[in-house]
Amino acid sequence: MVRQAPLFESLSDDDAATLQSSTTPVQLERGDVLFREGERGDRLYVLISGKIKLGRSSSDGRENLVAIVGPGEMFGELSMFDPAPRSATATALAHCELISLGHEAFHAFLSQRPAVAQALLGALARRLRRTNDALADLVFTDVPGRVAKALLDLSRRFGQPVDSGVRVAHDLTQEELAQLVGASRETVNKALADFAGRGWLHLEPRAVVLRDTERLARRSR
Repeated sequence: MVRQAPLFESLSDDDAATLQSSTTPVQLERGDVLFREGERGDRLYVLISGKIKLGRSSSDGRENLVAIVGPGEMFGELSMFDPAPRSATATALAHCELISLGHEAFHAFLSQRPAVAQALLGALARRLRRTNDALADLVFTDVPGRVAKALLDLSRRFGQPVDSGVRVAHDLTQEELAQLVGASRETVNKALADFAGRGWLHLEPRAVVLRDTERLARRSR
């Protein structure tokens, strides 16, 4: 999982082992907060197992989920280049194992290996594209379409084949799923109930079984 992270995937085995020797292991349980929005950040993280949600809060208390991080993905890397406060709060959705890398160790390693910088630039560019896509969805796609798209994205990353389709253990509450698509819980629940009534999916606690991904894909457009 470590080697899947953009920070490590372009490295030789020796370089990856050298960098990993500078990391610190971290374990979290569901609900644990790794860091909060507004805090000073000086470490990046690679998730080995579990799920992490990255969320932001407005001044009136409303919350929005920026992303769900899965195994092999990294986050917090903006703090390596920009000393501004953390832009989101990172909270464990399940038992998580991570490794963290501090600012000083990272820059000492980076100065000798420009290929790592190129890999990180690519990762940041992909994240910017995802942000642009999410903004476009908020403007051009209705809530049911955004729900369908979010479920398909979660299935690609966390789905497991079962006899009746693809089971996605997303570990999100109904409120968190609503925050992920930028809508009210009532509107999202209505869309999910409609999809279930059509036989496209089956709802389970903190999980969903996708039975007709083709129709969901058409609805997401």
